[in-house]
Amino acid sequence: MAFVKHNSEVLPERRGVVVDKLQSQIDHSLRNTRRGRRFGRVSGRRLLIWVFSLAVLFSIYLSVFGFNMLHVNMDGGHSSLRRVEGSSAHDVSREIRARSFDDEASEQPRKKLRRQRFFPCEVSFLDSVNYFIEPKDFANISEFSVQYVEREERSLHDNAFKPGFGGHQTLEEREKSFYARNHTIYCGFVKGPDGFQSTGFDLEEEDKRYMSSCSVAVSSCIFGSSDFLRRPTSKLISEYSKRNVCFVMFVDEQTLSKLSSEGNVADDRGHIGLWKIVVVRNLPYKDMRKTGKVPKFLSHRLFPSSRYSIWLDSKLRLVADPMLIIEYFLWRTGSEYAISNHYTRHCVWEEVFQNKRLNKYNLTAIDEQFNFYQSDGLVKFDQSDPDLPLPSYVPEGSFIVRAHTPMSNLFSCLWFNEVDRFTSRDQLSFAYTYLKLKRMNSDRPFHLYMFKDCERRALAKLFHHRELSPPPVH
Repeated sequence: MAFVKHNSEVLPERRGVVVDKLQSQIDHSLRNTRRGRRFGRVSGRRLLIWVFSLAVLFSIYLSVFGFNMLHVNMDGGHSSLRRVEGSSAHDVSREIRARSFDDEASEQPRKKLRRQRFFPCEVSFLDSVNYFIEPKDFANISEFSVQYVEREERSLHDNAFKPGFGGHQTLEEREKSFYARNHTIYCGFVKGPDGFQSTGFDLEEEDKRYMSSCSVAVSSCIFGSSDFLRRPTSKLISEYSKRNVCFVMFVDEQTLSKLSSEGNVADDRGHIGLWKIVVVRNLPYKDMRKTGKVPKFLSHRLFPSSRYSIWLDSKLRLVADPMLIIEYFLWRTGSEYAISNHYTRHCVWEEVFQNKRLNKYNLTAIDEQFNFYQSDGLVKFDQSDPDLPLPSYVPEGSFIVRAHTPMSNLFSCLWFNEVDRFTSRDQLSFAYTYLKLKRMNSDRPFHLYMFKDCERRALAKLFHHRELSPPPVH
């Protein structure tokens, strides 16, 4: 019978039995622990192998299918997968990625380029026309006399001679015409020999008499029904200008008929609003734009008694008094010719590029003209040059103010001759004509003033043309 002490110690005769049992339990636990450790090591190794295998398979799957399967379009749909037979997985993957990128690019909404907007600026006109007086010698005018070729005679050896409105100016005659001196030059309205038909721009005698009586003229034109009739804003024109300024709109018979069908019928005096309608018959050029350069550049020939003239394109509506315009741009600046600079471009190289890019005219004709000008000294516009003769080499030629002085008339003839010889894109020839005239007459100043385009926008409201004729093909 075993005895147990109060301190809970086991008596010696029982201690061996207990120890044996404890040792047995410990050995059993150690065996289980070692077995667990072996199982843990084996399971961890296998788990790593499976994870690695799955990762490899997933990578292959993702490279082949993933980009396409994960790509969801904007409508919530999925791109279709189409494997090309005979292609490797790498090729197919590359094709799918490229197709997926294209799909994403095509589904992104295209941002529309917003056109730059331009606004008028303030022009400090006088308050009224009632009190100003034309200044004497407002500009240092070069005095000389220019006569014009009226008729050409056919050469005895030229059986193919065909008269033209601009005449047949030789390069030698063209070169001499740039000198500001007493001589006779080509300037449109050239008649052919007796027996040949008119070269064009035929006017009624009554209209010629009316135009010969004008001392100040505002003119525009519509040929080929290319525009609507836009009347000057009468309430902004002074009574003085209404009495003393001729407002003449040149039209052809086609345009006259179109205007009549739209309710624009001339009154007994031949007026529609302030415009005196003058019908031009037998247009001198097939290109309507080139025909429009006749009244644009040759106002001193159409209005032989006029001392001042203002030209505005048919896309513009006059919203300022013409006498205030003359006072501000000519008298106040001491100029004899005023035209605005282009709103974005200043170099002829840029203008040539835009004309070709937008197919404004036959590309070969543009290149021929531009190459000719470069060979004769035309250089690029350099904004950093402190000695620039003009603030821009590209004008916005829709609005021109001029005094009919000898230099102004000569420049107008020379500019017209360039349009007659080359293209009707007069912005290409402006700088060349001015610079050559200045270079060949260093002792005779030509006072040309280029004003800001925003000022031009304050003088007239801009509209779009009704329709534009396609550029001519030579």
